[in-house]
Amino acid sequence: MYEWFISFRYLRARHKQRFISLISLISVAGITVGVMALIVVLAVYSGFTNGLRDQILGINSHIIVQLPGGSIRDYESLRKQILTVAGVTGATPYLYTQTLMSGATGGNGVILRGIDPETAKGVIKLEKQMIRGSIHDLTPEPDNRVPHVILGKNLAEELHVKVNDKVRLISSSGPLTPMGVIPKIKTCRVSGIFESGMYEYDSSLAYMTLTDVQSFLESEDIVHGIEVAVQEDELNQADKVARRIVDKIGTTYIAKDWMSMNRNLFAAFKLEKIGMFICLTLIILVAALNIISALIMVVMEKEKDIAILKSMGATSRSIMKIFFFQGLVIAFSGTILGVAGGLGLCDLLARYKFIELPSHVYPMSTLPIKVLPMDVTIVAISAIVITLAATIYPSWKASQVHPGEVLS
Repeated sequence: MYEWFISFRYLRARHKQRFISLISLISVAGITVGVMALIVVLAVYSGFTNGLRDQILGINSHIIVQLPGGSIRDYESLRKQILTVAGVTGATPYLYTQTLMSGATGGNGVILRGIDPETAKGVIKLEKQMIRGSIHDLTPEPDNRVPHVILGKNLAEELHVKVNDKVRLISSSGPLTPMGVIPKIKTCRVSGIFESGMYEYDSSLAYMTLTDVQSFLESEDIVHGIEVAVQEDELNQADKVARRIVDKIGTTYIAKDWMSMNRNLFAAFKLEKIGMFICLTLIILVAALNIISALIMVVMEKEKDIAILKSMGATSRSIMKIFFFQGLVIAFSGTILGVAGGLGLCDLLARYKFIELPSHVYPMSTLPIKVLPMDVTIVAISAIVITLAATIYPSWKASQVHPGEVLS
């Protein structure tokens, strides 16, 4: 195709006005920078979303089964019934309450969660998050009446306690006396410390066995709900598994999946990701406007060449192709360089992790990077489409040159 040949000649030729070549280079650089920025920013947003999801699911289960307005009594048979549902890999009962915990140098409000260590390890990832002790250390020796507790790392630091130290649980629901309500105090031994990576959990969460929490609350053999784990390939379809569970155990129960419980948080991440994509696309749009300027000046410079080509039999469509191909080369050059640079920068950030984040503000200690092939594809296609759209007017303007007016 001679259109390609002439288009490449125009790209390689030295223009009478060097400013045209400079604008073309700026256009390629603008597309490159825009594509790189988009890929890196979207990778960071995807990394934050995935990292936050993993942190949340490390402490919480995929699905929670509850009885509205009440506690569950026959929870063991309910747990076995849930395990028969397709897609369910584990189920464990839980009990929680808010209370006050004091150490050697002060106290702090905590969320106390009662779990069954044997069944919980197949549902939550507490065992992998332990930095001191083990989840099995929650169960004390038969001759030891002091209950054991596992604390978050930041909570243990605030209380200035470590493994084997003693802490006190203080409940306001004590006996009523003529002097008023006397707080109930229970002494516990710290058997382990965990770190989830999320400051909110590490500074306020404590684990005990179900029986110890029931004893502390002076309650019957009840739980607040059943935590359920699903297969990894059905993690993003946890709502469907939740519906199957309700169909199995009856509509008197409700099943909440992790997506519905954190809908607002992940919706905010998605909205910010879309907003950032739109903002950074403006960089590519500016580069596209530079392409319009460069091609229009090329058309003005090559009017005589266009007139001669038309007088030799070239059609308006062929002339339009010549300048459209120039924009196509600029678009692909900038996009390819941008994709390569963006992926390379993401690889460096993910491999060396030299950007650290404050752990008390963010749920990760380093900048998270997660490159999604779909994001890269959308960025590349968007850059090419915007750039090619910018070449339409200059190409059409070139096709409207009249040989008689130029050569006369």
